[in-house]
Amino acid sequence: MVVIHALNTLSRRWVGAGGGGGGKKGRAVRVPPSAAGGGALTAGATSSSPTAVFATKSRLYHETIMESPKRQKASRGVSEQIDVDSKPALQFKDGQQNFIETDALDISTHLFDPAAEYKMNHKRRGLALIFNHERFFWHLMLPERRGTAADRENLKRSLTELGFEVKCFDDLKAEDVFQNIYNVSIGKHEDADCFMCIFLSHGEEDHVYAYDAKIKIQTLTNMFRGDKCPSLVGKPKIFIIQACRGNKHDDPVIAADTVDSITDKSDVNETEVDAAAVYTLPAGADFIMCYSVAEGYYSHRETVNGSWYIQDLCNMIKRHGPSLEFTELLTLVNRKVSHRKVDVCKDIHALGKKQIPCFASMLTKKLYFYPKSK
Repeated sequence: MVVIHALNTLSRRWVGAGGGGGGKKGRAVRVPPSAAGGGALTAGATSSSPTAVFATKSRLYHETIMESPKRQKASRGVSEQIDVDSKPALQFKDGQQNFIETDALDISTHLFDPAAEYKMNHKRRGLALIFNHERFFWHLMLPERRGTAADRENLKRSLTELGFEVKCFDDLKAEDVFQNIYNVSIGKHEDADCFMCIFLSHGEEDHVYAYDAKIKIQTLTNMFRGDKCPSLVGKPKIFIIQACRGNKHDDPVIAADTVDSITDKSDVNETEVDAAAVYTLPAGADFIMCYSVAEGYYSHRETVNGSWYIQDLCNMIKRHGPSLEFTELLTLVNRKVSHRKVDVCKDIHALGKKQIPCFASMLTKKLYFYPKSK
């Protein structure tokens, strides 16, 4: 309404300046630049011409409307702010606010492509170390892990098919475990896709056992952090821990299952558990920690065929390793292990119990083990 009133006022002034009616031509009247775009209205149009009045009104209205946002923006220029997520938005006295919020780190959106994959076309797939522990120094009072040799061979075969260079170590002392892992961490991995390390042993809290002593898992993973192993920066580092992670049984809802006991040396395929507990630990970007059982629960191992987790992991690698994204493959392993049941066990309290593996992924892209070209 204010704009229309202004237009009417301006038009009346223009008509008055041009003289009365009577068909006389009015004198040339110059319209302000804001109304006529800097032009002039000449004597060719009469002061009382409806067409001229309407044209002037239309021009004034259009330019007033177009200029309004600019004037409003100019008046608000001092008040506008850019607000970071970590700071609360401030409220103006009149209740109005016009904030632009942004994340603290301005990173291009293309870095967050959900389909981004690790580069897996280097010359080599990479090293896979398997530390297999069946027997332990007597003072540790840990039982033998019968069936673990089957796990070692199963893993060696499956990982070789994926293109890994596999190295196996049996019943090493803690000092030798550290030395072998250190040697790999300072090696050259520029032409490798990734690195894998597997422990088959007993566990306790955040440790796994070597032949003569327990080893802190984080000490091992720290050797492959970016400042210690620069040639593996930005590449997947996979740790697989087959060990018990607690002293509880996972009660089934429907299915049946079993747990461990130390038994005679018969050829019966019985189910045992690996002793003690291993906790889930963060390791850093591009790590993935794979555990045979969720924290606080028993991990089952058959004395002839090996552990449930390694059996099913190798089976899924054989069937889907070259085609399925790795965390999706691990989810299938979780499902397969969760459907298992123990058929033979001397510990009657273990009958009907369950196991569920888990993994903690710090991967930043999708991981595929596409076949290597020959």
